[in-house]
Parts: sequence; C-alpha cells; structure tokens
Amino acid sequence: MRNWLVLLCPCVVGVALHLWLLLSCPGSHPAGPLSFPQWKLKHYDVIVGVLSARHNHELRSVIRSTWFKHLKQHPSLNQRVLVKFIIGAYGCAVPVKDREDPYSCKLLNISNPVLNQEIEAFSLPEDIPSVLSEDRIVSVNFRVLYPIVITSLGVFYEADGVGFQRNITVKLYQAEHESFEGTIVWESQDLQGLVSRNLHKVMVNDGGGVFRVITAGEGSLPHELTEGVEGIAGGFIYTIQEGDALLKSLHTRPERFTSHIKNLEKEDALLKEESSMYDDIVFVDVIDTYRNVPSKLLNFYRWTVESTSFDLLLKTDDDCYIDLEAVFNRIMQKKMDRPNIWWGNFRLNWAVDRTGKWQELEYPSPAYPAFACGSGYVISKDIVQWLASNSERLKTYQGEDVSMGIWMAAVGPKRYQDGLWLCEKTCESGMLSSPQYSPQELGELWRLKELCGDPCRCEER
Repeated sequence: MRNWLVLLCPCVVGVALHLWLLLSCPGSHPAGPLSFPQWKLKHYDVIVGVLSARHNHELRSVIRSTWFKHLKQHPSLNQRVLVKFIIGAYGCAVPVKDREDPYSCKLLNISNPVLNQEIEAFSLPEDIPSVLSEDRIVSVNFRVLYPIVITSLGVFYEADGVGFQRNITVKLYQAEHESFEGTIVWESQDLQGLVSRNLHKVMVNDGGGVFRVITAGEGSLPHELTEGVEGIAGGFIYTIQEGDALLKSLHTRPERFTSHIKNLEKEDALLKEESSMYDDIVFVDVIDTYRNVPSKLLNFYRWTVESTSFDLLLKTDDDCYIDLEAVFNRIMQKKMDRPNIWWGNFRLNWAVDRTGKWQELEYPSPAYPAFACGSGYVISKDIVQWLASNSERLKTYQGEDVSMGIWMAAVGPKRYQDGLWLCEKTCESGMLSSPQYSPQELGELWRLKELCGDPCRCEER
C-alpha cells in the first residue's frame, strides 16, 4: 500500500499544481466557459441595442433616467435584460461644412474652382469622329457639389449638319429640391438615332471639383429619369455661383479643421468618462456617421454573439420611447422566445429613394424587400448569429432598417406584424415604441406613463 501511495503522491501534487496555475494565471487557462462552469457568461432573456450618435449625450441621459431606470428597479426584469448603447468608436475628422453631404464623412474636394467664366462640361477628343448611333434616348446623371448655373444645353450634330434638322429635345431634371443631383436626357423624336458618345471617351471639366458625373457603377437616379442608354449626346455650359463665397470657405478650411479636431478630442474624453461611469456603451469599430449605421449594427451583432448569452435581441434608437414591460408581456403571450423570429412593424413595397438623406445608389430594384421600421423590432438569437457570422460579407445599404430587410430576404425568417411598434412620431395607448422624440418629449412621455399608466394622456379626475 505504501508503494502505491508513493506512486500516487507525485500525480496528486502535479494535478493540484496544474489546477493552481490555471486558477491563478488568467492567461494560462483555456478560453471560454466550458472548462469552469462558474465562469459562464451571464444569460439574458433579451439584449437591447440602442443605436446612438456620439453627440447624443442628452438623449442617453434621458433614457437612463426613464425606461432604463425603471428596468433596473423592476423586481423580475432587472436580471433578465441587458441594455447597451451602440456608438461608433471614431468621430468624422471632416467638419460638416466641408463634407459632400452631412450624412457621410467624405471630404468636399474642391481645390481649384474656375470662377467668373463659362465652363463647357463635356468635350470630345478631336481625333474621334462623330458617329450616328441607333440610340434614340441617351442620358447622363451628375451630382453638383457646389451650386452652379447652367447657361445652355446642346446636342452633338453630324458633320453634314443634318443633326439640327431633326426633332431632338434636351431635358434637364433636378431630382429633388433638397439635393444637388440631376439627369440630362437627350431624346430623338423620330426614327433616327442620336450622335452620342460613351462616357469613358469624353473629357469632363468639373470646374475644379464642383460637380461629378455619376456612372452606372456608382448607382443611378430613378428609373424614369434614366430611361435609355448611359452616355452623352451633347453637353451643357455652366458657371459657378457665388464664387467669392466659395473662395472664402476654402481659405478658412484649415481653421475649421483645427477647431473640429479639438472638439473631437473633447467628445472622445466625454464619451470615455460616460462609458466609465455607466458601463452601458459598446463602442464599435466604425466612423460614427449616418451612412455607417448599418455597419454599426453588424458590429454590435458580432459583439453580442462573442460577449454575451441571450435568447432575443431588441433593436431601437436613442430618440425612441420604449415600453419594455409591454414587450415582455407580448413575448410571453405570443410565445415568441423561439428560433427564426422577426417581430416588428413592417413596411412593404417601400420605394427606393435616390436622393436626400435616404439616398440609395446601390440597391438596383425600385422597391425594397419588407423591412421593420426603426423604432424597434425583436429578432431571435439564431438570426443574430447568422448576421454576425456573415457580417464581413454582407453589403451595407443607405440605412440600417432597409439593409436589415435586404439581408433578411436571404434568410426568410418568420415575420410577426405588430402595429404597436409605431413607425411615425405619434402616441397610442399600449404602444411598444414610438420614434423621433427630443429629450424633453421623451421625459414627458415617461412622466405620464409613471403618473397615469399611459404615456399619451392622463384622465381628468
């Protein structure tokens, strides 16, 4: 027996030493919860992701003092829900005034504007002869980055001059008043075609960067404006409007950049302090602009799968009223805590916008697949896992709600339509969510909710 003890002692000591090393050296034990059950990630019934802009401190503060505070004080829900604000880790380094549009982070690259003279937008190389094509409709899309005045429109004509004898019209369409985008269409009204050129064989004078021709690879404007063959069958002459103001803006650009970078540094410090104080922010690896919101969402999905354990995920925005108790009650009533679930208020056959804030240049169809409006929706864990695992390959579109619809068209989840996820800024008794509120309005909705049980009104007593 003593011999057996002599043999076993080194083994026992070795095992004990190995366990001690695993427990005392964090870097030496295997990753993941499987080795030690007590290290398992906390499980939540629902994770709430709140998309938030970096500068929306006040909205986040109101949420923390209203429905989020109510959740923390709730005796049965406070341990079942995890709430995180989703914020881009980086601010845009370009001041808003110096961007192509306020929704992206692309520099308005006007460097050497041609002022106080007329500019011919298109010209043809002299060594390329004019050829009559069979195309009866030719169009070109362009984006104006600084206001211009088009002084004349024209058409190409054949060497013998017969081009001017035919019935040809030139139309200029401005896509929307709020935008600087348009289309020029040349159309022959008879059976003969147009003298046209492929865009790649045309020299473009952008006036120093004040406008840009949009090719098919970059997307297109609405179908009714782009009927026909892409190219040009003529040209236009323009001048740059308010050239002195443009020069002044370019001259003061370095000062704006310096001031903007200082403001970004202050914003970073405030966000770091806010995150340290409340521990409810997930910083995702994107520049925080509207155009990057779909990427913010995909990054958050990856974070949830890698960092938490959950059954359902609720997505909302920081300007939305949310009633989490009502959401939980509906989940239990409808038994939605199961796989392949997408629960929201769905927009069907929604037309694709080609201009403005919701400009879509990547999705070719005239209408989007069904998508849930952004005030709130719930998806099951398996859908989140699919999105997370494919996040590097999924194409992002102009908004996270329509992007989600396009991604889900490939998955085919079970959709549950519910009009209590409100799509517009309005108040209804029993609503689950409602969007587009100011911090003061959100505070007032919740005050009425706590006082009378209804965020919309208090009955006179």
